[in-house]
Amino acid sequence: MSPPPQSSRSQVRILIVEDHVLFAESLDLALSVEGYDVRRVDVPEDGSNPASLVTTLLRLRPRIVLLDLDLGAFGDGVRLISPLAKAGANVVVVTASSDRGRWGEALRHGARATLSKSQPLNDILGTVRRINAGLPVMGHEQREELLRVWHEQRRETQGIQERFAQLTARETQVLGHLMLGHTVHDIAAAGVVSEATVRTQVKSILSKLRVSSQLAAVGLAHQIGWRPPPL
Repeated sequence: MSPPPQSSRSQVRILIVEDHVLFAESLDLALSVEGYDVRRVDVPEDGSNPASLVTTLLRLRPRIVLLDLDLGAFGDGVRLISPLAKAGANVVVVTASSDRGRWGEALRHGARATLSKSQPLNDILGTVRRINAGLPVMGHEQREELLRVWHEQRRETQGIQERFAQLTARETQVLGHLMLGHTVHDIAAAGVVSEATVRTQVKSILSKLRVSSQLAAVGLAHQIGWRPPPL
């Protein structure tokens, strides 16, 4: 089956969703020189309503969206991929993240390709050209490998979350204090209990989370984005 006919570059609208101004300007200039219809879209500071940004993007009728994953105060750009892809946009992730699990997650949500910002600019231009020509932009093996890494990370994260679910209400409070850098003495004073009681609670936390130190427990909480209840 032959690829669909290549569109005139002036008819190909490309949106750049990127909070790093210098990088966005570089992409804009390079793509504009090649004759594409390029638009840079401002990323809102409030990420609580990603649907609003999706609506703004789709209103511009893009064929290709070059999307960063880390969009400053807005948060994770992966939330934008699925609705854009379902609406027919070709989403290409261009990110500084080296986390291959995140790359796989982006593909899982419908991205056509994932590229590193450390790659030559011509790699990004080449990907855009291939999409415009109706050609594949990622090899099957590369895509499957990234998806495999994502599945493994997801499985690991779920296992860790199950450990956190074993903590009692009091233990979650104690861990919350540890995440704020509070000492056993501080925690005991705040809870009006003995330091021995707090040490017992800390020991239980480490046992349930299967770690050997308070620092490791805090690191594990940050790794999965765990947040304690209000202290």
